[in-house]
Amino acid sequence: MQNPSPAAVAVLVLELAPAALFALAGERVAQVCSRWPSSLRTALPVFCALPYVLISCSHQMFSWKWCMLYAALPVAIAWLLGQAAIADPEQRGNWQDAIILLTLGLAVDLRWFEPAWPNNLTGLGKLLLVDAGLYGFVVIRRLNGTGFDFHFRWTDWKTGLRELTYFAPLVVAGGLALGFLHPHGNLLRLSMIWSWIYIFIFVAVPEELFFRAWVQNLLERRVGRRRALAITAVVFGLSHFNKRSAHFNWRYVVLASIAGIFYGRAWREQRRVPASAITHASVDAIWSFWF
Repeated sequence: MQNPSPAAVAVLVLELAPAALFALAGERVAQVCSRWPSSLRTALPVFCALPYVLISCSHQMFSWKWCMLYAALPVAIAWLLGQAAIADPEQRGNWQDAIILLTLGLAVDLRWFEPAWPNNLTGLGKLLLVDAGLYGFVVIRRLNGTGFDFHFRWTDWKTGLRELTYFAPLVVAGGLALGFLHPHGNLLRLSMIWSWIYIFIFVAVPEELFFRAWVQNLLERRVGRRRALAITAVVFGLSHFNKRSAHFNWRYVVLASIAGIFYGRAWREQRRVPASAITHASVDAIWSFWF
């Protein structure tokens, strides 16, 4: 966001706060919420509509249609995941999980909800969906083994940077061969650190949460570790089909699928989102800085 308005800053803080709470104290939050009546737990995400209301009113573009969607969708996610928790206590994944993941994935990838937001603030809409998904899977579904825990460990950096060193030569060679990468010589600058942090928080963490903590995590219980890794990597690659191109960007799909293997390896070593997010953010940052 360039020159953000006070409303945009307030909404960003409002949306980051729940994500940070789940990242630092997810289990404790889930335990507290488990004492509430199920109807209250299911209805609570209606407040996800508040960020939309604040932004849309401040930009004179409020719509009851979008307001109802942002109020109803998070509640529907909570309700469906509540049904999944009852029907699938072993957490092997079922059709309710699949519907939620498909809806969230397609909504972001195909930009279904972007018309509801000002052009330069569409990222806030994506972050709102992250909050809705986190609430559903952490508080309602109580999905285990996600690794969405941001008490950083030395092993997160060790694993994340190790996978980066394995993947970087492949992506550089493959990207140059495919004509996808175009080197440009930027000198190291202090601002690159802030760029890496931005990419880590707003790109790598949401994508790793979705593809590794939720998709790969649930697939492993159905098809095993290797197949789950491969399937998730391909799905991750396909999610980039419309990035940086008006047509099917097959070069991006191929390289992103290969990247997904290394991100998935980083996550599954100790089932830690921070590890795969470090690999992911570093790859994107190197691409942004020098290619």
